[in-house]
Amino acid sequence: MSTHYPQVHTVENIPVLVETSSAIPIIHVSVATRRGAAVEPAGADGLTRLTSRLMRRTAGGVPLTEIEQTLDRLGISLGADTNYSNVSLTAVVLKRSAEKCMTMLADALGKPGLSEQEFSRLKRETLAEITEGQDNDRGLASRALRRTLFAGHPYGRSVGGTVSTITSLEPAHAKVRYQQLVRKSDLLIGISGDITEKDALRFAELLIANVDGNSPPASDIAEPKPTSGRKIAFVNKPERSQTQIFIGLLGSHPKDEDHLHLHVGNTVFGGMFSSRLMQQVRVKRGWSYGAYSSLPLDRHRQAFSMWTFPKSEDAAACLKLELEMLSEWVEKGVTEKELRSAKNMLTRSYAFMVDTASKRLGLALDEILYDLPPGYYASYPKHVADTSLDEVNAALRRRLDPTNLVVALVGTSDRVLADVQAVMPDATTEVIPFDSETL
Repeated sequence: MSTHYPQVHTVENIPVLVETSSAIPIIHVSVATRRGAAVEPAGADGLTRLTSRLMRRTAGGVPLTEIEQTLDRLGISLGADTNYSNVSLTAVVLKRSAEKCMTMLADALGKPGLSEQEFSRLKRETLAEITEGQDNDRGLASRALRRTLFAGHPYGRSVGGTVSTITSLEPAHAKVRYQQLVRKSDLLIGISGDITEKDALRFAELLIANVDGNSPPASDIAEPKPTSGRKIAFVNKPERSQTQIFIGLLGSHPKDEDHLHLHVGNTVFGGMFSSRLMQQVRVKRGWSYGAYSSLPLDRHRQAFSMWTFPKSEDAAACLKLELEMLSEWVEKGVTEKELRSAKNMLTRSYAFMVDTASKRLGLALDEILYDLPPGYYASYPKHVADTSLDEVNAALRRRLDPTNLVVALVGTSDRVLADVQAVMPDATTEVIPFDSETL
Protein backbone atom coordinates (compact mmCIF):
# COMPACT_ATOMS: atom_id res chain seq x y z
CA MET A 1 0.00 0.00 0.00
CA SER A 2 1.34 3.42 -0.97
CA THR A 3 0.32 6.19 1.41
CA HIS A 4 1.16 9.86 1.18
CA TYR A 5 2.44 11.36 4.42
CA PRO A 6 2.74 14.99 5.54
CA GLN A 7 5.52 17.15 4.18
CA VAL A 8 7.93 18.46 6.80
CA HIS A 9 8.94 22.13 6.61
CA THR A 10 10.59 24.44 9.10
CA VAL A 11 9.67 27.92 10.27
CA GLU A 12 12.28 29.49 12.56
CA ASN A 13 13.70 25.99 13.10
CA ILE A 14 10.30 24.72 14.23
CA PRO A 15 9.10 21.58 12.39
CA VAL A 16 5.86 22.28 10.53
CA LEU A 17 4.05 19.23 9.14
CA VAL A 18 1.59 19.92 6.31
CA GLU A 19 -0.86 17.46 4.77
CA THR A 20 -3.18 18.99 2.18
CA SER A 21 -6.53 17.56 1.11
CA SER A 22 -9.48 19.30 -0.55
CA ALA A 23 -11.90 16.45 0.18
CA ILE A 24 -13.87 18.60 2.61
CA PRO A 25 -13.47 22.33 3.44
CA ILE A 26 -12.09 21.72 6.94
CA ILE A 27 -8.67 22.43 8.44
CA HIS A 28 -7.11 20.68 11.44
CA VAL A 29 -4.35 22.38 13.42
CA SER A 30 -2.17 21.11 16.25
CA VAL A 31 0.50 23.07 18.09
CA ALA A 32 2.38 20.88 20.55
CA THR A 33 5.17 21.49 23.01
CA ARG A 34 7.45 18.61 23.85
CA ARG A 35 7.19 19.09 27.60
CA GLY A 36 4.34 17.48 29.47
CA ALA A 37 3.11 16.50 32.91
CA ALA A 38 6.02 14.12 33.49
CA VAL A 39 8.39 17.05 34.02
CA GLU A 40 6.17 19.30 36.11
CA PRO A 41 7.40 20.28 39.59
CA ALA A 42 7.17 17.62 42.30
CA GLY A 43 4.05 18.03 44.42
CA ALA A 44 2.32 20.08 41.71
CA ASP A 45 0.40 17.26 40.03
CA GLY A 46 -2.18 18.72 37.66
CA LEU A 47 -0.41 22.07 37.17
CA THR A 48 0.52 21.42 33.53
CA ARG A 49 -3.03 20.43 32.56
CA LEU A 50 -4.51 23.37 34.43
CA THR A 51 -2.06 25.76 32.74
CA SER A 52 -2.82 24.49 29.23
CA ARG A 53 -6.56 24.85 29.83
CA LEU A 54 -5.99 28.33 31.22
CA MET A 55 -4.12 29.30 28.03
CA ARG A 56 -7.07 28.19 25.92
CA ARG A 57 -9.61 30.01 28.10
CA THR A 58 -7.71 33.32 28.27
CA ALA A 59 -6.50 33.61 24.66
CA GLY A 60 -5.39 37.17 23.98
CA GLY A 61 -6.61 38.26 27.40
CA VAL A 62 -10.19 38.15 26.09
CA PRO A 63 -12.99 37.16 28.54
CA LEU A 64 -14.03 33.53 28.25
CA THR A 65 -17.63 34.39 27.36
CA GLU A 66 -16.44 36.38 24.36
CA ILE A 67 -14.09 33.58 23.29
CA GLU A 68 -16.87 31.00 23.44
CA GLN A 69 -19.29 33.23 21.53
CA THR A 70 -16.75 33.69 18.75
CA LEU A 71 -16.03 29.97 18.58
CA ASP A 72 -19.74 29.15 18.38
CA ARG A 73 -20.42 31.80 15.75
CA LEU A 74 -17.61 30.67 13.48
CA GLY A 75 -17.94 26.94 14.09
CA ILE A 76 -14.48 26.54 15.57
CA SER A 77 -13.48 23.74 17.93
CA LEU A 78 -10.56 24.77 20.14
CA GLY A 79 -9.07 22.38 22.68
CA ALA A 80 -6.16 21.89 25.05
CA ASP A 81 -4.76 18.42 25.79
CA THR A 82 -2.13 17.35 28.28
CA ASN A 83 -0.38 14.01 28.76
CA TYR A 84 2.87 12.88 30.29
CA SER A 85 5.02 13.71 27.26
CA ASN A 86 3.48 16.81 25.70
CA VAL A 87 0.88 19.56 25.73
CA SER A 88 -1.08 20.47 22.61
CA LEU A 89 -3.51 23.14 21.53
CA THR A 90 -5.76 21.88 18.75
CA ALA A 91 -8.33 23.43 16.46
CA VAL A 92 -10.78 22.22 13.83
CA VAL A 93 -12.24 24.94 11.63
CA LEU A 94 -14.14 25.48 8.40
CA LYS A 95 -11.87 26.86 5.70
CA ARG A 96 -13.77 30.15 5.53
CA SER A 97 -13.02 30.87 9.22
CA ALA A 98 -9.37 29.84 9.13
CA GLU A 99 -7.87 33.31 9.54
CA LYS A 100 -9.82 34.08 12.71
CA CYS A 101 -9.16 30.61 14.09
CA MET A 102 -5.41 30.94 13.61
CA THR A 103 -5.44 34.32 15.33
CA MET A 104 -7.28 32.88 18.33
CA LEU A 105 -4.94 29.88 18.48
CA ALA A 106 -1.93 32.21 18.25
CA ASP A 107 -3.35 34.27 21.11
CA ALA A 108 -3.83 31.15 23.26
CA LEU A 109 -0.27 30.07 22.56
CA GLY A 110 1.61 33.37 22.67
CA LYS A 111 -0.64 35.89 24.43
CA PRO A 112 -2.79 34.15 27.04
CA GLY A 113 -4.14 36.45 29.75
CA LEU A 114 -3.74 33.79 32.48
CA SER A 115 -6.14 35.83 34.59
CA GLU A 116 -6.47 35.10 38.29
CA GLN A 117 -10.26 35.05 37.96
CA GLU A 118 -10.17 32.33 35.30
CA PHE A 119 -7.48 30.46 37.23
CA SER A 120 -9.74 30.35 40.28
CA ARG A 121 -12.67 29.16 38.19
CA LEU A 122 -10.57 26.41 36.58
CA LYS A 123 -9.24 25.36 39.96
CA ARG A 124 -12.78 24.93 41.30
CA GLU A 125 -13.80 23.01 38.18
CA THR A 126 -10.77 20.74 38.46
CA LEU A 127 -11.52 19.94 42.09
CA ALA A 128 -15.12 19.17 41.11
CA GLU A 129 -13.87 16.89 38.32
CA ILE A 130 -11.67 15.00 40.79
CA THR A 131 -14.64 14.49 43.11
CA GLU A 132 -16.84 13.45 40.19
CA GLY A 133 -14.15 10.99 39.13
CA GLN A 134 -14.78 9.02 42.30
CA ASP A 135 -17.96 7.78 40.59
CA ASN A 136 -15.95 6.33 37.70
CA ASP A 137 -14.85 2.88 38.88
CA ARG A 138 -12.79 2.16 35.77
CA GLY A 139 -10.93 5.45 36.19
CA LEU A 140 -10.24 4.69 39.85
CA ALA A 141 -8.87 1.25 39.01
CA SER A 142 -6.70 2.65 36.23
CA ARG A 143 -5.22 5.30 38.54
CA ALA A 144 -4.63 2.73 41.28
CA LEU A 145 -2.74 0.57 38.78
CA ARG A 146 -0.56 3.45 37.60
CA ARG A 147 0.04 4.74 41.13
CA THR A 148 1.29 1.32 42.27
CA LEU A 149 3.05 0.06 39.14
CA PHE A 150 4.96 3.33 38.66
CA ALA A 151 5.44 4.21 42.33
CA GLY A 152 8.18 6.82 42.68
CA HIS A 153 8.20 7.59 38.94
CA PRO A 154 6.48 10.53 37.17
CA TYR A 155 4.22 8.08 35.32
CA GLY A 156 2.73 7.21 38.70
CA ARG A 157 1.41 10.73 39.19
CA SER A 158 -2.01 11.94 38.11
CA VAL A 159 -2.01 14.24 35.06
CA GLY A 160 -5.24 15.74 36.40
CA GLY A 161 -3.86 16.22 39.90
CA THR A 162 -5.23 15.37 43.32
CA VAL A 163 -7.30 17.38 45.76
CA SER A 164 -4.26 18.35 47.80
CA THR A 165 -2.02 19.31 44.86
CA ILE A 166 -4.70 21.33 43.05
CA THR A 167 -5.71 23.07 46.29
CA SER A 168 -2.12 24.19 46.83
CA LEU A 169 -1.76 25.84 43.40
CA GLU A 170 -1.75 29.62 42.99
CA PRO A 171 -1.97 31.83 39.84
CA ALA A 172 1.77 32.50 40.01
CA HIS A 173 2.45 28.77 39.58
CA ALA A 174 0.55 28.74 36.29
CA LYS A 175 2.42 31.79 35.00
CA VAL A 176 5.78 30.18 35.74
CA ARG A 177 4.66 26.87 34.22
CA TYR A 178 3.51 28.66 31.06
CA GLN A 179 6.96 30.20 30.65
CA GLN A 180 8.53 26.75 31.03
CA LEU A 181 6.15 25.07 28.58
CA VAL A 182 5.85 27.45 25.66
CA ARG A 183 9.22 28.07 24.01
CA LYS A 184 9.98 27.99 20.30
CA SER A 185 12.69 25.37 20.70
CA ASP A 186 10.12 22.88 22.02
CA LEU A 187 7.30 23.47 19.53
CA LEU A 188 5.92 21.25 16.79
CA ILE A 189 3.15 22.39 14.42
CA GLY A 190 0.85 20.28 12.27
CA ILE A 191 -1.71 21.58 9.77
CA SER A 192 -3.90 19.40 7.54
CA GLY A 193 -6.96 19.71 5.34
CA ASP A 194 -8.19 22.14 2.71
CA ILE A 195 -5.23 24.47 2.73
CA THR A 196 -2.22 25.16 0.50
CA GLU A 197 1.32 24.67 1.75
CA LYS A 198 1.92 28.39 1.28
CA ASP A 199 -1.01 29.33 3.53
CA ALA A 200 -0.09 26.65 6.07
CA LEU A 201 3.40 28.08 6.43
CA ARG A 202 2.01 31.60 6.66
CA PHE A 203 -0.30 30.47 9.44
CA ALA A 204 2.60 28.74 11.19
CA GLU A 205 4.45 32.08 11.26
CA LEU A 206 1.36 33.70 12.75
CA LEU A 207 1.05 31.00 15.41
CA ILE A 208 4.56 31.53 16.76
CA ALA A 209 4.77 35.31 16.33
CA ASN A 210 4.43 36.01 20.05
CA VAL A 211 6.22 32.97 21.44
CA ASP A 212 9.54 33.42 23.23
CA GLY A 213 12.73 31.91 21.84
CA ASN A 214 14.85 29.00 22.89
CA SER A 215 14.92 27.40 26.31
CA PRO A 216 17.26 24.98 28.04
CA PRO A 217 16.46 21.35 27.24
CA ALA A 218 13.92 19.87 29.61
CA SER A 219 15.56 17.47 32.04
CA ASP A 220 14.39 14.08 30.88
CA ILE A 221 12.90 11.51 33.21
CA ALA A 222 14.39 8.10 33.89
CA GLU A 223 12.99 4.95 32.37
CA PRO A 224 10.45 3.23 34.65
CA LYS A 225 11.69 0.11 36.38
CA PRO A 226 9.72 -3.14 36.72
CA THR A 227 7.83 -3.64 39.93
CA SER A 228 9.23 -6.25 42.28
CA GLY A 229 6.97 -9.19 43.06
CA ARG A 230 3.18 -9.25 42.90
CA LYS A 231 1.04 -6.51 44.41
CA ILE A 232 -2.68 -6.02 44.96
CA ALA A 233 -4.02 -2.46 45.04
CA PHE A 234 -7.61 -2.78 46.20
CA VAL A 235 -9.80 0.34 46.00
CA ASN A 236 -12.57 -0.21 48.51
CA LYS A 237 -15.94 1.20 47.47
CA PRO A 238 -19.24 0.34 49.16
CA GLU A 239 -22.06 -1.55 47.48
CA ARG A 240 -20.29 -2.54 44.28
CA SER A 241 -22.08 -5.28 42.33
CA GLN A 242 -19.28 -5.25 39.74
CA THR A 243 -15.51 -5.35 40.19
CA GLN A 244 -13.12 -3.49 37.90
CA ILE A 245 -9.87 -5.44 37.40
CA PHE A 246 -6.67 -4.11 35.87
CA ILE A 247 -3.54 -6.24 35.63
CA GLY A 248 -0.36 -4.41 34.72
CA LEU A 249 3.33 -4.95 34.21
CA LEU A 250 6.05 -2.98 32.49
CA GLY A 251 5.74 -3.07 28.71
CA SER A 252 8.05 -2.00 25.90
CA HIS A 253 9.13 1.04 23.90
CA PRO A 254 8.90 1.44 20.11
CA LYS A 255 12.69 1.78 19.99
CA ASP A 256 12.96 -1.80 21.21
CA GLU A 257 13.69 -3.83 18.10
CA ASP A 258 11.06 -6.36 19.16
CA HIS A 259 8.33 -3.83 19.99
CA LEU A 260 6.17 -4.61 16.95
CA HIS A 261 6.59 -8.33 17.61
CA LEU A 262 5.15 -7.77 21.08
CA HIS A 263 2.39 -5.61 19.58
CA VAL A 264 1.36 -8.45 17.26
CA GLY A 265 1.42 -10.88 20.17
CA ASN A 266 -0.76 -8.57 22.22
CA THR A 267 -3.28 -8.45 19.36
CA VAL A 268 -3.61 -12.23 19.64
CA PHE A 269 -4.01 -12.08 23.39
CA GLY A 270 -6.41 -9.17 23.92
CA GLY A 271 -6.43 -6.75 21.02
CA MET A 272 -9.35 -7.96 18.88
CA PHE A 273 -12.74 -9.61 19.34
CA SER A 274 -11.38 -13.05 18.48
CA SER A 275 -8.55 -12.65 20.99
CA ARG A 276 -7.91 -15.21 23.68
CA LEU A 277 -9.10 -12.95 26.50
CA MET A 278 -12.36 -12.02 24.82
CA GLN A 279 -13.14 -15.59 23.85
CA GLN A 280 -12.39 -17.13 27.25
CA VAL A 281 -13.76 -14.41 29.54
CA ARG A 282 -16.74 -13.08 27.60
CA VAL A 283 -17.77 -15.61 24.95
CA LYS A 284 -17.16 -18.88 26.81
CA ARG A 285 -17.93 -17.86 30.42
CA GLY A 286 -19.88 -14.60 30.20
CA TRP A 287 -18.00 -13.10 33.13
CA SER A 288 -17.33 -9.68 31.60
CA TYR A 289 -18.84 -7.86 28.64
CA GLY A 290 -15.34 -6.93 27.53
CA ALA A 291 -11.85 -8.34 28.10
CA TYR A 292 -8.92 -6.44 26.65
CA SER A 293 -5.17 -5.98 26.82
CA SER A 294 -3.23 -2.95 25.62
CA LEU A 295 0.33 -1.85 24.89
CA PRO A 296 0.32 1.97 24.57
CA LEU A 297 3.08 4.15 23.13
CA ASP A 298 4.88 6.94 24.94
CA ARG A 299 8.31 8.53 25.11
CA HIS A 300 9.25 5.99 27.78
CA ARG A 301 8.07 2.50 28.58
CA GLN A 302 4.42 2.39 29.53
CA ALA A 303 2.43 -0.45 31.07
CA PHE A 304 1.18 -3.56 29.36
CA SER A 305 -2.26 -3.94 30.94
CA MET A 306 -5.33 -6.18 30.95
CA TRP A 307 -8.86 -4.99 31.81
CA THR A 308 -12.07 -6.83 32.73
CA PHE A 309 -15.14 -5.94 34.80
CA PRO A 310 -16.95 -9.04 36.10
CA LYS A 311 -19.71 -9.27 38.66
CA SER A 312 -18.35 -9.29 42.18
CA GLU A 313 -19.14 -12.97 42.69
CA ASP A 314 -17.08 -13.82 39.59
CA ALA A 315 -14.15 -11.49 40.29
CA ALA A 316 -11.78 -13.98 41.94
CA ALA A 317 -12.42 -16.71 39.38
CA CYS A 318 -12.00 -14.23 36.55
CA LEU A 319 -8.74 -12.94 37.99
CA LYS A 320 -7.43 -16.48 38.46
CA LEU A 321 -8.20 -17.31 34.84
CA GLU A 322 -6.55 -14.14 33.54
CA LEU A 323 -3.36 -14.73 35.51
CA GLU A 324 -3.19 -18.29 34.25
CA MET A 325 -3.76 -17.13 30.68
CA LEU A 326 -1.08 -14.47 31.02
CA SER A 327 1.50 -16.98 32.24
CA GLU A 328 0.60 -19.49 29.53
CA TRP A 329 0.76 -16.83 26.82
CA VAL A 330 4.21 -15.69 27.91
CA GLU A 331 5.60 -19.20 28.42
CA LYS A 332 4.10 -21.00 25.40
CA GLY A 333 3.55 -18.12 23.01
CA VAL A 334 1.02 -17.90 20.20
CA THR A 335 0.19 -20.36 17.44
CA GLU A 336 0.79 -19.99 13.72
CA LYS A 337 -2.96 -19.77 13.13
CA GLU A 338 -3.36 -17.01 15.73
CA LEU A 339 -0.41 -15.13 14.24
CA ARG A 340 -1.92 -15.20 10.73
CA SER A 341 -5.23 -13.90 12.06
CA ALA A 342 -3.62 -11.04 13.97
CA LYS A 343 -1.39 -10.02 11.07
CA ASN A 344 -4.34 -10.02 8.67
CA MET A 345 -6.39 -7.86 11.02
CA LEU A 346 -3.59 -5.36 11.65
CA THR A 347 -2.51 -4.96 8.03
CA ARG A 348 -6.06 -4.63 6.74
CA SER A 349 -7.14 -2.17 9.44
CA TYR A 350 -4.13 0.01 8.64
CA ALA A 351 -6.17 1.56 5.83
CA PHE A 352 -8.47 3.08 8.43
CA MET A 353 -5.50 4.57 10.30
CA VAL A 354 -4.46 6.65 7.27
CA ASP A 355 -7.67 7.31 5.34
CA THR A 356 -7.88 11.04 6.11
CA ALA A 357 -5.37 13.88 6.07
CA SER A 358 -5.94 14.58 9.76
CA LYS A 359 -5.22 10.95 10.70
CA ARG A 360 -2.01 10.90 8.68
CA LEU A 361 -0.99 14.18 10.29
CA GLY A 362 -1.69 12.76 13.74
CA LEU A 363 0.53 9.75 13.12
CA ALA A 364 3.35 11.92 11.79
CA LEU A 365 3.11 14.19 14.83
CA ASP A 366 3.18 11.18 17.15
CA GLU A 367 6.40 9.95 15.58
CA ILE A 368 8.13 13.15 16.67
CA LEU A 369 6.34 13.76 19.96
CA TYR A 370 6.91 10.23 21.24
CA ASP A 371 10.40 9.87 19.81
CA LEU A 372 9.40 6.93 17.63
CA PRO A 373 11.78 5.52 15.03
CA PRO A 374 11.59 7.58 11.78
CA GLY A 375 9.01 6.11 9.42
CA TYR A 376 7.46 4.04 12.19
CA TYR A 377 3.93 4.24 10.76
CA ALA A 378 4.88 4.25 7.08
CA SER A 379 6.71 0.94 7.56
CA TYR A 380 4.13 -0.47 10.00
CA PRO A 381 2.23 -2.77 7.56
CA LYS A 382 5.42 -4.29 6.17
CA HIS A 383 6.96 -4.86 9.58
CA VAL A 384 3.76 -6.48 10.83
CA ALA A 385 3.53 -8.70 7.75
CA ASP A 386 7.18 -9.73 8.11
CA THR A 387 6.84 -10.69 11.78
CA SER A 388 7.57 -14.36 12.40
CA LEU A 389 6.21 -16.74 15.01
CA ASP A 390 9.62 -17.14 16.64
CA GLU A 391 10.04 -13.35 16.89
CA VAL A 392 6.65 -12.88 18.58
CA ASN A 393 7.18 -15.66 21.10
CA ALA A 394 10.72 -14.55 21.89
CA ALA A 395 9.47 -10.98 22.51
CA LEU A 396 6.82 -12.24 24.93
CA ARG A 397 9.38 -14.12 26.99
CA ARG A 398 11.90 -11.29 26.85
CA ARG A 399 9.66 -8.34 27.73
CA LEU A 400 6.89 -9.64 29.99
CA ASP A 401 7.42 -11.10 33.47
CA PRO A 402 4.20 -12.33 35.12
CA THR A 403 6.01 -12.78 38.44
CA ASN A 404 6.33 -8.99 38.77
CA LEU A 405 2.97 -7.33 38.30
CA VAL A 406 0.24 -5.26 39.90
CA VAL A 407 -3.45 -6.13 40.13
CA ALA A 408 -5.64 -3.09 40.77
CA LEU A 409 -9.29 -3.60 41.63
CA VAL A 410 -12.27 -1.46 42.54
CA GLY A 411 -14.85 -3.35 44.52
CA THR A 412 -16.35 -3.89 47.94
CA SER A 413 -13.66 -5.40 50.12
CA ASP A 414 -15.84 -7.58 52.36
CA ARG A 415 -17.32 -9.21 49.24
CA VAL A 416 -14.23 -9.68 47.12
CA LEU A 417 -10.89 -9.04 48.81
CA ALA A 418 -10.39 -12.32 50.70
CA ASP A 419 -11.11 -14.38 47.58
CA VAL A 420 -8.74 -12.23 45.52
CA GLN A 421 -5.99 -12.67 48.09
CA ALA A 422 -6.54 -16.42 47.99
CA VAL A 423 -5.89 -16.32 44.24
CA MET A 424 -2.62 -14.42 44.87
CA PRO A 425 -1.31 -15.68 48.22
CA ASP A 426 2.20 -14.44 47.41
CA ALA A 427 1.07 -10.82 46.80
CA THR A 428 1.31 -7.84 49.11
CA THR A 429 -1.98 -5.95 49.54
CA GLU A 430 -2.82 -2.29 49.90
CA VAL A 431 -6.43 -1.28 50.56
CA ILE A 432 -7.21 2.23 49.37
CA PRO A 433 -10.42 4.15 50.18
CA PHE A 434 -12.14 5.18 46.95
CA ASP A 435 -12.12 8.82 48.05
CA SER A 436 -8.43 8.78 48.96
CA GLU A 437 -6.52 11.93 48.00
CA THR A 438 -3.83 9.80 46.41
CA LEU A 439 -6.05 8.56 43.57
